[in-house]
Amino acid sequence: MSTDWQLWADMLSPHRPEPSDYLASVTADIEQPSARSRVLDGDRNPLTRWANLAVKVALVASFAVAIGLSPDTIEGKAMGFRAPLFLAPVVLVPIIARLRRWEPYPHTADLLLAAPFLIDTLGNLSGAYDEFPRTDDVLHAVNWVLLVGAFHAFRFRNVHDRRDAVLLGYGFGAMSIVWWEIMEWAVSEDGFGGAGALSLTYVDTIGDLFLSSTGGLIGSLIAVRWLGPRRPV
Repeated sequence: MSTDWQLWADMLSPHRPEPSDYLASVTADIEQPSARSRVLDGDRNPLTRWANLAVKVALVASFAVAIGLSPDTIEGKAMGFRAPLFLAPVVLVPIIARLRRWEPYPHTADLLLAAPFLIDTLGNLSGAYDEFPRTDDVLHAVNWVLLVGAFHAFRFRNVHDRRDAVLLGYGFGAMSIVWWEIMEWAVSEDGFGGAGALSLTYVDTIGDLFLSSTGGLIGSLIAVRWLGPRRPV
């Protein structure tokens, strides 16, 4: 209360402080966001580190089987196109983390980023997409939950402000599925990587856009709640 009276007295005084001094005084009374994002706790957890390593090893092993043995289940699935794209996180995230000296290592984000690629690859290897047609619909939603979770896991390592975070994640997920569908169309058109079994109808594309963007919204809500900073009490 005394601070408020002092500010009014300074304003009415013939020797008023400079505007910058007044703004600094008011800003000092505003609660600044001090809550630390919880994603860093996950990055330091040994279980997260081991889970990340397990997913990476399984992803590499899955592509070794797909490309080395070429089982019938992956025929026409454009595994040649998928391999460099899906395996990129295995190489790029550690390199970027090393160059930028991230401490702790972003195990949470790395795990969430690699998981959708592993799930999709295992779905193709097992023949689940062909055996159970609804697998594609389910995984479009689930994988985008994980992908947007990875977006927030990277973001909340340095940003401790959750304002507009849900919409940012939702937008990231929506842009990702748009470009994914564009790439699928391009691959199916020129047959790159042996593509031939991609059922790209108008209904399928619209359905994928809806399911993935909805999964992205759900993933954004979950990630902001569990990985972002706690709300002030």
